Amino acid sequence: MNRIHTKTGALILSMALLLSGCTSTLVRDDVKRTAGVEGHCSGSEWVDDSSIAVLPVPVVAFIVPHFDLHKVSGEPYLNRCGVSTRVVNREVTMNRTACIPAGLTRIITLGVWQWCPSRVTWSADVLGETPQPASARPDDRSNQKS
Repeated sequence: MNRIHTKTGALILSMALLLSGCTSTLVRDDVKRTAGVEGHCSGSEWVDDSSIAVLPVPVVAFIVPHFDLHKVSGEPYLNRCGVSTRVVNREVTMNRTACIPAGLTRIITLGVWQWCPSRVTWSADVLGETPQPASARPDDRSNQKS
């Protein structure tokens, strides 16, 4: 009975260590702002984070560096929330857990290419419109002479 608990514990620990490194933060605001927040914007989407070997020679490709085929950055996702000057408390993360079973593509292609479906999740707070001072209104023509 003790042997089963040891194997189960080792399996849980190894899975936790393996999966904990699968999420990376692309954008994160450390300062949290709550004044003037009008709404919240969030979402998630699957993206292709595939890579190809720098030297695409089968078998040799296992030991050479790989580069990403699609550059994934946080700005396009945060732009869905509005103008960058009105978006605060931003956070964009990318979860690559699905790349683990998809790593089979790297073995099949002998190291040349790896398909990696990743989940991008974003959230941000949207600020309200800032009121303009009365003296700065462009439509105020009461003081103009005709």
